[in-house]
Amino acid sequence: MRKVVKKLVNRKRSPFFTLRPLFAKSIMRRFVADKAKTLINRSRTTCSSSFPPPIITSTSVLQRLTSSSSSSSQSTAVLRFLSTSSDSMASDYSSTPVTLNNVNPKVLKCEYAVRGEIVNLAQKLQQDLKENPGSHPFDEILYCNIGNPQSLAQQPITFFREVLALCDHPLILDKSETQGLFSADSIERAFQILDQIPGRATGAYSHSQGIKGLRDTIASGIEARDGFPADPNDIFLTDGASPAVHMMMQLLIGSENDGILCPIPQYPLYSASIALHGGTLVPYYLDEETGWGLEVSELENQLKTAKSKGINVRALAVINPGNPTGQVLAEANQREIVEFCKKEGLVLLADEVYQENVYVPEKQFHSFKKVARSMGFGEKDISLVSFQSVSKGFYGECGKRGGYMEVTGFSPEIREQIYKVASVNLCSNISGQILASLVMSPPKVGDESYESFAAEKEGILSSLARRAKTLEDAFSNLEGVTCNKAEGAMYLFPRINLPDKAIKAAEEAKIAPDAFYARHLLNATGIVVVPGSGFGQRPGTWHFRCTILPQEEKIPAIVSRLTEFHKLFMDEFRG
Repeated sequence: MRKVVKKLVNRKRSPFFTLRPLFAKSIMRRFVADKAKTLINRSRTTCSSSFPPPIITSTSVLQRLTSSSSSSSQSTAVLRFLSTSSDSMASDYSSTPVTLNNVNPKVLKCEYAVRGEIVNLAQKLQQDLKENPGSHPFDEILYCNIGNPQSLAQQPITFFREVLALCDHPLILDKSETQGLFSADSIERAFQILDQIPGRATGAYSHSQGIKGLRDTIASGIEARDGFPADPNDIFLTDGASPAVHMMMQLLIGSENDGILCPIPQYPLYSASIALHGGTLVPYYLDEETGWGLEVSELENQLKTAKSKGINVRALAVINPGNPTGQVLAEANQREIVEFCKKEGLVLLADEVYQENVYVPEKQFHSFKKVARSMGFGEKDISLVSFQSVSKGFYGECGKRGGYMEVTGFSPEIREQIYKVASVNLCSNISGQILASLVMSPPKVGDESYESFAAEKEGILSSLARRAKTLEDAFSNLEGVTCNKAEGAMYLFPRINLPDKAIKAAEEAKIAPDAFYARHLLNATGIVVVPGSGFGQRPGTWHFRCTILPQEEKIPAIVSRLTEFHKLFMDEFRG
């Protein structure tokens, strides 16, 4: 075979191969593939029946060890043992230059519970289910741990995907078949967007703040939403909201003496980014008894305490609607918060990525910029950064990594520094930029796509509201569990009053009591939730965060599994 291949390679010098290189390569690939198949088939007939030799994996060992028993607890225990063993072997890297003793301590301090230990265990169980069907008392893992809608079968918005497809492959815009496959307004929007992109190249770098025409569109959308002007030069397009948060932490934190006021419970992005950038998280506790209310008196007390410790508090982070708590702030409360930031000279960091996710008629989303402007505060009166993302709302385009921050109330000199930090990353991805513009400027009445768009949006949001209500009622009916109303966002954050015996068992296992509960829940039901200790909570209280995102037809199964598990758990640890 080598001689033949050599002849083929030498023949590449001939005129035929010079003129038809792709054809020649195709012939050679097919020839080599055919010869390889022949060799493999011959080997299979001449070697023992065990060729290729069996691969010994942790799962095959698990099957052998548990073959005499169908106990899911045994298989789980063995799986944990194998994982621990492999971790032990992997830790024998004492001669490598990077160890836990010399790695950046800020990285060690950083934690992100949403993808933490419970999720890692869930992924191992999922693999075990795939390789060993029937090895556990459930047949699938139900991920209720993260706001990732499309991973749980939510369908993307048709108009958004049509425009993206046309922008990424503009050659089809000129084909006659396109008119029958795509809506007229998606074709028109794709032409508009491509005209705004230099060279019509969605695979090229853009301006570090994002494509100017897309920022114009987003600014118009903000103005339509709020009723106040928006400047495209205030907008920085980012890969989701998270990089924007990191960017602001880089700007505001110079040392551990710089603090950021953050809600407790909070989305772990904030605690993680503060830790990574070497600052201090200054907690303010949301009031669970009043539906996770944000009391200005609590802000004042925590600010005073921080100052007494020498902490220079730079900013206040507010998540509205709330994550993980699901509350929607009243406009009057927002006014108090704006006044507080103005009085104390704090930057207001407004996380507004769930602005489309409001499920109760008595509440409405108001952006903090709208509230501040309606109070008469202008550009130079208050520093405000608003974060938005294409990952949430009814669109759920998490994997496309699109988002932006609107930066107002900063001097030209500081804006230059923000731009410099943005430039280090060159630019955000173009698909995410396009999606951000579509989210802020969707089809309008009269557009061909409007009716289907409106139906898709309403279908998703109304279903989320029903799922939220069903889960809220289910949690509230569990022994020792209380759950506030899900007003918005994508989560519920029920409180669990655990028996002393369970708390003691958790202490002996050296894990938080709510993590102990979540681990037992996963092993018994396949339901993945995040322990409240990963978000922060008042000392002595225990919670877990559960998304409302599993498909509506699966919610009854979740409720049934959870209800049965909780009863058995409480019975076991009540005594």
